[in-house]
Amino acid sequence: MIITTTDVIQGAVIESYLGIVTAEVVYGSNFLRDFLAGIRDIIGGRTGSYERLFEQGQRKALEELEQRAQRLGANAVIGIEIDTGTINLDQSGVLLLITATGTAVRMR
Repeated sequence: MIITTTDVIQGAVIESYLGIVTAEVVYGSNFLRDFLAGIRDIIGGRTGSYERLFEQGQRKALEELEQRAQRLGANAVIGIEIDTGTINLDQSGVLLLITATGTAVRMR
């Protein structure tokens, strides 16, 4: 399956648009990761643990997006956009949210 951020795929003809597909990945916060990220805020630098978490989340979201598109009979997803955000849980912490959205299509 081809998955792309572009609206067209060079040399391909879209036979049908099957609908918008979305996939969400949610991760709970981790005390140790949050603590180490807080230290990075003070001394500066990148927080590798969060970078790896978001990289993994984006990969999982794209895998889920592809699976949902396949269930619709698609052989490609175009116009993919990945968004990240947080969900605040009052005093108990924060959840990390990664969302992928695209259009499932059938090409020839």
